[in-house]
Amino acid sequence: MSAILGNTGRATLNALYAASTVCVLMVDTLNWMIWQPLRGKGLRVRSVVEHFVEFGVRSMPIVGLICGLIGVIMALQAAHTLEKWGAAALIADLVGISALRELAPLMTAILITGRCGSAITAEIGTMKVAEEIDALNVMGLNPTKFLVVPKFLAMLLAVPCVTVLAMLIMILGGAFAGVVLVGVDPVVYYNQTAGALTRMDLLSGLTKSFFFAVTICWVGVFRGFRVSGGAEGVGRETTSSVVTSILIIIIVDLVWTSLFFSQ
Repeated sequence: MSAILGNTGRATLNALYAASTVCVLMVDTLNWMIWQPLRGKGLRVRSVVEHFVEFGVRSMPIVGLICGLIGVIMALQAAHTLEKWGAAALIADLVGISALRELAPLMTAILITGRCGSAITAEIGTMKVAEEIDALNVMGLNPTKFLVVPKFLAMLLAVPCVTVLAMLIMILGGAFAGVVLVGVDPVVYYNQTAGALTRMDLLSGLTKSFFFAVTICWVGVFRGFRVSGGAEGVGRETTSSVVTSILIIIIVDLVWTSLFFSQ
């Protein structure tokens, strides 16, 4: 019994410590991103642009390839059932709505987590192990301003932009499968897609992508600052960063899906 209570207590205290640390990190990030620039401290705009290219532009090939293939797969899977009822044109509705509401934002977030979220943790963790973060403090340079804020702003810009392109590519992948492989008339497919999609579908996907970006960046940064124990610690926290980010992304997705489409 004492072992059970002890483990429960330690897990609870560790969770509370992690939550408080993340809250402090959030406040400090917002301070250096909004308040301090208004006081003349400035932003590292060039670093933001460099990170945007890394998180957004260089993530597009893999995101576009996978989202296009998923669009093809969805169309073929839907055709297997819908053709039996003479409703093959409804493939366009299924692919379009799924892409905007759910699959494009979710797949984009998961892929960027694996590609960029892990890189954020590894970079900051390696700097901590090498005592470079301590060196920044000694030189009077705030680590949040120089390491976190550029990554956070770049992630906020990159994930929604990549998500929009992923939505388009997924719909085009479904259109290719529906028109070329299944044989749906192109005009009918286009009209079905245009009639099925609404502004709320796009808003839902973009809202999710914004919160996915916040999750990816702050989890990556938090895990990076927690690194200890040398190279082994870097690897351990990098793995934990990816797993934690994906778990939180799924939870955030569930919450926003419930809020948007519960009625």
